[in-house]
Amino acid sequence: MKRVISFIVCLVFISNIQAQKILKLTDSTTQQKTDISKLSWLTGNWKGTGLGGDCDELWMTACDNSMQGIFRFYEKGKLQFTEYMHIIQESDSTLAVKLKHFSADLSPWEEKTDWTIFKLIKVENQTAYFSGMTYQRIKNKLVVKLSMHNKEKEWVEEFVFNKKRL
Repeated sequence: MKRVISFIVCLVFISNIQAQKILKLTDSTTQQKTDISKLSWLTGNWKGTGLGGDCDELWMTACDNSMQGIFRFYEKGKLQFTEYMHIIQESDSTLAVKLKHFSADLSPWEEKTDWTIFKLIKVENQTAYFSGMTYQRIKNKLVVKLSMHNKEKEWVEEFVFNKKRL
């Protein structure tokens, strides 16, 4: 019985270590000041799943204090939407992900001057905690957790990607 309990405690401990959390920016939260180079581990071509379908995400290397990325989501081989993503280093040395969504026909979801923005809270090793979204790289796997909500509820959507060879 002691072995079983020790095993269960060990499993809970290991899962808590690897658990990836979502942080939210509040009035009492301070944003870590960091350099865009701290996210170089995000660079690459990633293929995976999320939202009940298939996803691709591509992040280019940093240039001029920013990184650009593209995301696409498709179900049963049919393109549903894409995103153009931009991680920018702000003048106060904080980082933010700015993105715009586009339908399959390229019609934008956001108004021309509006962006969906996730401000960086902190970076720990190969985990970047943005307000409402977390990126974590484990070897050749990228896990993205995104806080989502509608009028009735709030939930976390998980995207799991594997690095593709070009």
